[in-house]
Amino acid sequence: MTADGFLEGRRLQLARGVLLQCIMGGYPPARFYGSDDGDLALVPDARQIHCLPWSKQPRALAICDADELTGESSNLSTRGQLKAVIARYSELGLAPVVATELEFFVFAPNPDPGQPFQPPVGLDGRREDGHSAFSVSSNSGLRPFFNEVYECMAALGLPRDTFMHEMGVSQFEINLLHGDPLLLADQTFLFKHLLKEVALKHHLTVVCMAKPLAHTPGSSMHIHQSIVEIDTGRNVFSDDAGQSTAIFRQFIAGQQAGMADFTALFAPNVNSYQRLCHPFASPNNACWSHDNRAAGLRIPASSPAARRVENRLPGADANPYLAIAASLAAGLHGIEHKLEPSEPIQGEFEVPDNLSLPCTLHAAIERLKRSQLARELFGKEFIEGYIASKTMELTSFYDEITPWERRVLAAQA
Repeated sequence: MTADGFLEGRRLQLARGVLLQCIMGGYPPARFYGSDDGDLALVPDARQIHCLPWSKQPRALAICDADELTGESSNLSTRGQLKAVIARYSELGLAPVVATELEFFVFAPNPDPGQPFQPPVGLDGRREDGHSAFSVSSNSGLRPFFNEVYECMAALGLPRDTFMHEMGVSQFEINLLHGDPLLLADQTFLFKHLLKEVALKHHLTVVCMAKPLAHTPGSSMHIHQSIVEIDTGRNVFSDDAGQSTAIFRQFIAGQQAGMADFTALFAPNVNSYQRLCHPFASPNNACWSHDNRAAGLRIPASSPAARRVENRLPGADANPYLAIAASLAAGLHGIEHKLEPSEPIQGEFEVPDNLSLPCTLHAAIERLKRSQLARELFGKEFIEGYIASKTMELTSFYDEITPWERRVLAAQA
């Protein structure tokens, strides 16, 4: 849209079906988004209008809500779903607080998707070989790229906590500061967009796949969650004596009750399960623990005021609005129904059957199909539309034969 048109308040409309567009570009049948495929109104959030600092030509980006023409939020909008969950907390006098940890890989250009990703050539003329985890070394030659990333984050008002080199080859992590869930979802979305755009300027490729490299840790989007009283700002997970509360246990229990049903929301792609089925600190279970990274729900060591629940299931490929909405909705379900969690686990452990999660996209979709809880929390229209879209993506994947199949199976009798 032109700047003049935007400033005049011209309404931008979008077909409802676009909210269910598959990652390959196609659409499920129109019955999932209204047979007429009528329009939605894109309503810009005045707090999320940004000039794009990486663009030579002046350009701006506005994050919008997708609303029905009658004014209410569209059930198909993941941002709208998150706002609805936050509103349900507000009715109880509570406000959730979240922070996201996003991991990503920085690779050399990869014009042939048939070839594996490679790290960039460093200042020493070599490609990183995976020995730089948590290192302060800059021989990768990525300092100019990260300097511009930091500058662009500041220009967009994205506060950052810590940046580090993660365990994978040319893998990095950013921790965003905790705050309002909608703000953090917006910031996570903006940061991923920023990363890819700045990388292109530096002739690099940023990849937020859950598992872009074999034999290498995958990329997560851990979600840290706490709840405060709106009036006082007190963390309701801790009492006056600094001990954990009933609401804390109920929130954990709600997370446990929803994780298997919501796995397809946290791990939305075929590749997501490469990360979960080869776990390098990427647990695919609904167990909970005090500071054990093998648990799907980890309680980090902290002061009582900072007591929080870390959901370690979502991958970097997850939609931040939907992943945060699903995690918070599950926790609220536990609070509203006063659920009790399992016993916490420590050390090495075997996952009980009732706390195991789907390990393929097909299994996750089938679990979501059977979930009455998902329909109660997100509505039939959204869940059935999401399933239809993800089923199309899975079918597209099965329409191709992988190099492994040709290499290993072709010679079999």
